[in-house]
This record gives sequence, C-alpha cells and structure tokens, in this order.
Amino acid sequence: MARPDKVDAVTEIAGRFNTSTAALVTEYRGLSMAQLSELRHALGAGATYRVAKNTLVKRAAEQSGVEGLDDLFVGPTAIAFVEGEPVDAAKALRDFAKENKALVIKGGYMDGRALSVSEVESIADLDSREVTLSKLAGAMKAKMGQAAALFAAPASQMARLAAALQEKKGGETDA
Repeated sequence: MARPDKVDAVTEIAGRFNTSTAALVTEYRGLSMAQLSELRHALGAGATYRVAKNTLVKRAAEQSGVEGLDDLFVGPTAIAFVEGEPVDAAKALRDFAKENKALVIKGGYMDGRALSVSEVESIADLDSREVTLSKLAGAMKAKMGQAAALFAAPASQMARLAAALQEKKGGETDA
C-alpha cells in the first residue's frame, strides 16, 4: 500500500509537469545547500527547482503523460519546472553549471517531447523574449522610417525642382 506522503508527492510533481511550459532535468551531486539556494535564486520566480526521488518522478511523469525521460532519472535528480519563458531558466542553469561543475544538465521536456542536453543548451543560447521583441520593434521602426523617406522623396524632389526653376527664372529677368 502506498504511503500518503508519497502519493501527495507524485500528485504534486505530476501537477508541475502539467502546468509547466518546460522541465529541465539536472544532477546536483556535490552541491551544498547554499549552492542550491543560490541556484534557486538564479532561476528566478518563473521556475521552481525541486529535488525529488527518481521513482516518484518516474511515476509522476507517467501519470502526467510525459514520455522519454526515464533514462534521465538516474542518480541524484532535481528538476527545474519552468512556468513562462524557458530561455531564462535554461540560461540560468547553463551559467550556474559553468561556475559549479557539480551541476550537470541531463536534458529536459518541452512542447510534448524530450530534449537532449544539446537542445537545452541551444535554448539557452537563444535571446530572451524581451530581447527578441525589442529587436523586432527596432527593425520595424527602421523599415517605417525608410518607407516614410521613400514616400516623402518625390515631394521634396518636386520642391527642389520648383525652387531651381524659380531661381533660373529670377536670373533671366535680371539680365
């Protein structure tokens, strides 16, 4: 018979799998509690970093329909459940892993499929949503400026032509 605390843990982890936009699986062997707290702080409010037993995580993944992660649940496992933009969490994990060799990114799960380590690192290399939107806004503003200059060019050419013609006529009457 299953213990109620384990059933609650499986239900909670399954709920996190269902509500998260991404789940990034790591191995935290050798990290101190202070380093784990630092990592949680680096992940920010958009992600929850949870240390869990592999058997409970496997059951929760199965319960929530997450497939392809069973081979990642070996050794001390912790999962960053991301609610919102996965790029920021992937960057935080990658940067923390560079500074602390004890943290190993094993893979992840996003958009209904498992992610390899290289795919998680590719996500970390992407610009954040805000940066991408600001680049898009800048490009659109530049194109609008070019369009305005293009539409104003015939009118300004006509004005310069009229001014030159008036100047030429003014020069003829003086002679």
